[in-house]
Amino acid sequence: MGSGNWSTDVYAARASYRASTGASAFAYSDGGATAVHPDLDPRGVTVRESRDSDDHPESLAIGVLFDVTGSMGTVPRTLQAKLPDLLGLLLRKGYVEHPHILFGAVGDATCDRAPLQVGQFEADNRMDDDLGKILLEGGGGGQMRESYELAMYFMARHTAIDCLDRRGKRGYLFMIGDELAYPKAKRREIAAVIGGEPDRDVPIEKLVRELQRKYDVYFIIPEGAYHSGRREVKDFWQKLLGQNVLYLDDLDAVCETIALTIGLAEDAIDLGEGLDHLAEAGSDAGASVSRALARLDAARAPVAVSSTPPGLDASGPSATTRL
Repeated sequence: MGSGNWSTDVYAARASYRASTGASAFAYSDGGATAVHPDLDPRGVTVRESRDSDDHPESLAIGVLFDVTGSMGTVPRTLQAKLPDLLGLLLRKGYVEHPHILFGAVGDATCDRAPLQVGQFEADNRMDDDLGKILLEGGGGGQMRESYELAMYFMARHTAIDCLDRRGKRGYLFMIGDELAYPKAKRREIAAVIGGEPDRDVPIEKLVRELQRKYDVYFIIPEGAYHSGRREVKDFWQKLLGQNVLYLDDLDAVCETIALTIGLAEDAIDLGEGLDHLAEAGSDAGASVSRALARLDAARAPVAVSSTPPGLDASGPSATTRL
């Protein structure tokens, strides 16, 4: 998947029509659906594909999976409302030339009817369609865990991306939530939710290693969400993903945060340039994005350049650069 091109005009026309008729951008869920939409059902899916095409000869796979339980249920509505901003930054500012974006949702496999929903990688307005099909179940089991491990299992073993297969370049995966994952992807839950069945349960540390061979993986914790202030949540994700855990104090800034994170990782911008782009676009998310990405930006920047310390003989000046 991944042919065609995004059109902000098409997006705006649809939004205008919905406004005039009182229709919801999430008509499937808001219409009373109680099960995963067939187009987003992961069960029986061999792979979701991001493939090069004539329209997009050098595709770049970007996955965005978010918790839709409890207080996190507003995330997809925010993403849908700001899709033009995300695509605008990625494309018009040249961060990425050929993005393929997949949206998905995470719940709790121990109790929810929709523990995992996964769309396709899309380059055009079908990504908006996928968001509109998401079931906003709002469940969760209350034990401060959601089934992110099943999402990671799916993305590691049930996606195929040409950016990696043809060019050796990893895609990007963003997960957004405020809880822990379960410590392993359970064999019986994989069979029930995705289909197929591994020989044994898969520990989450093994899943992360697999996933990081395919994607640059980030976890965004929105501050102010129900569990986001818990130390064990932060420690859990930092132990798995290190500096790629981002703390965002304004959930409305999630699109801008994703765009600038990719821009930094692609070496298309530094943080200051990205913030200038936000201001130029009229976004008020700059301060929140700056706080979320400051640590990531610092880790990528050169930190010291100095001549050789006295007493250390060398044929010329030396420099130290943090990569």
